[in-house]
Amino acid sequence: MSEVRTPGAPAALPRPRRLVGLASALVDVVVDLPALPPRGGDVVALGSAEVVGGGVNVLRAGRAFGLAAAYAAPHGTGRHGDAVRAALADAGVSALLAPRTDADTGFCVGMVEPDGERTYLTVPGVEAAPTPGELAGLGLTGADAVYVSGYDLVYATSRDVLGAFLAALAPGPALVLDPGPLVAEIPPGLLAAVLRRLDLLSLNAREARLMLGAAAPTGDDPGPLAAALSSQLSDHAVAVVRAGARGAAAARGATVAGQADALAVEVRDTSGAGDVHTGVLLARLGAGADLAAALATATAAASLSVTRAGPAAVPDPAELVATLG
Repeated sequence: MSEVRTPGAPAALPRPRRLVGLASALVDVVVDLPALPPRGGDVVALGSAEVVGGGVNVLRAGRAFGLAAAYAAPHGTGRHGDAVRAALADAGVSALLAPRTDADTGFCVGMVEPDGERTYLTVPGVEAAPTPGELAGLGLTGADAVYVSGYDLVYATSRDVLGAFLAALAPGPALVLDPGPLVAEIPPGLLAAVLRRLDLLSLNAREARLMLGAAAPTGDDPGPLAAALSSQLSDHAVAVVRAGARGAAAARGATVAGQADALAVEVRDTSGAGDVHTGVLLARLGAGADLAAALATATAAASLSVTRAGPAAVPDPAELVATLG
């Protein structure tokens, strides 16, 4: 990962009044498996379900914890596009773009093993092909946090258009990136350009190590990972590293600014836990919480989310309060 730091005193933390999702939403076909099949083999599934996931998850989490939310990526015409729009409406999330009439939304097969680990196979649809005109017409303001997924910086149909838009994004809206499991496949020049504009980076420990390469610290503590990442971002940017049962850490200006323990829970499905973490973190920051307090709430919410099946498992705020006592 190349150095992208810029000089100057740290700017204020993001305090969004609205979460705008540029991360593409699609339908998750979740399949519970006793184990992944070997190459060329087969395995009988234990069960399956279809839920709307991808870019909707973080919006759903932010909205559940009091943050206004809007979906700003394309959505198609067909069974999957209809499902996305229904899920947005159910979560109280607005759609900023009209439906595309030329193709349907894509889908993702999520294979979940007994320990809750998941493996994905993604088939992109129209959601992965934004146009410059659509992005230019979003009307973003300084009250917005703009959420982007690394998937859309990898798809050949979206990376150039989206990357150019993000690199040129004027000061005001807070830019939030979750690079995701395909972080190593994001073109380095594109990733560097986005990181220069970034306000918040949120990723898991594996992804953090991929970004840092040989500069990654040893050990399981997410704190040093977050500090190492933030030292390579702009001075004002926050790096959040999620480390599952080991909790999460946030760093700014190469200094750990918050660390939170995960709740002791029985893991059923880790799908969408990172989305829950990011959505709740932004909602708490938007409500005025400091970084350490927002991180603690987000980490607890993500802990509860893995106790139930599916990527849409956002805990109710009242449930979270009761759990934390």
